[in-house]
Amino acid sequence: MLKIGVVGAGHLGKIHLRILQSADFVELIGFFDQSEKVRNNVKEQMDLIPFDSIESLIEACDIVDIVTPTIAHFDCAATSMRSFKHVFIEKPITTTIEEAKALISLSEEAKVKVQIGHVERFNPAFTSSVKHLQNPMFIETHRLAQFNPRGTDVSVVLDLMIHDLDIVLSVVDSEIKAINASGVSVLSDTPDIANARIEFDNGCVANLTASRISMKNMRKSRFFQQDAYVSVDFLEKKNEVIQMHDVTEEDPFAVTIDLGEKGKKQIDILSEEIEPNNAIEDELRSFVNAIENDLTPSVSIYAGYKALHAAHEIMKKL
Repeated sequence: MLKIGVVGAGHLGKIHLRILQSADFVELIGFFDQSEKVRNNVKEQMDLIPFDSIESLIEACDIVDIVTPTIAHFDCAATSMRSFKHVFIEKPITTTIEEAKALISLSEEAKVKVQIGHVERFNPAFTSSVKHLQNPMFIETHRLAQFNPRGTDVSVVLDLMIHDLDIVLSVVDSEIKAINASGVSVLSDTPDIANARIEFDNGCVANLTASRISMKNMRKSRFFQQDAYVSVDFLEKKNEVIQMHDVTEEDPFAVTIDLGEKGKKQIDILSEEIEPNNAIEDELRSFVNAIENDLTPSVSIYAGYKALHAAHEIMKKL
């Protein structure tokens, strides 16, 4: 069984540690945090022995799970890759584009696998909707959160919107043609609310809104495509699929639209049963599976780079 170590034992790091403590797909060998106070607290709370340095942790494991503040991602990941360790990095991959490019080069040289923690890819409402997404041409996303000082070290684009950027880029098979964006700083030194409009070469348009000063939480995306509309509620873990198809046989109980010379369309509304899951556990499990079976990680380092690159292009426009 592969051995994994966690770097960073803050709020999200503790969640990773709890999941890995009881995991049956990998062996947790310990953790490291720069703060001695945090190390001692986690040691008492979770009965885990902390490592004294990141180097000693890296040496003892096969996989390094990096759950530090974004600013430390590059150094931790680069140190791990230079020791030929597989790396899981929480989103966003790094702070800068240059750092992300350097990690790509290091991962290719070391021949190690890297997965980025864009956890919404494993949200059951999204995973159950993917099979219905076929060439969407208009996408609208809203990711609204109540203010929380944690995360304000980066703009709302890197903190929240990047989740939806990754989702959009994963379903639109086309290069970005143009980006327009606007944003406002309200409570922090970086934008707290932002809107971006992304145009793709294939004609698809995505309109993304993110805010961390909302009165309520919301994480919804809507996908419009030929003869179909798909709505995904990432927060409530629900989806709705509305499909239209040509009427070949009249059904008195079906909802239909008369399009005149173009005939009639029947409307089918699908509301699937969503199986609950632990998305963080699923993404870590998928990464271990990719290593063991020599597969491309579900959210590769290249996908992480693409989302970060788009985020930086948006921030240039703010």
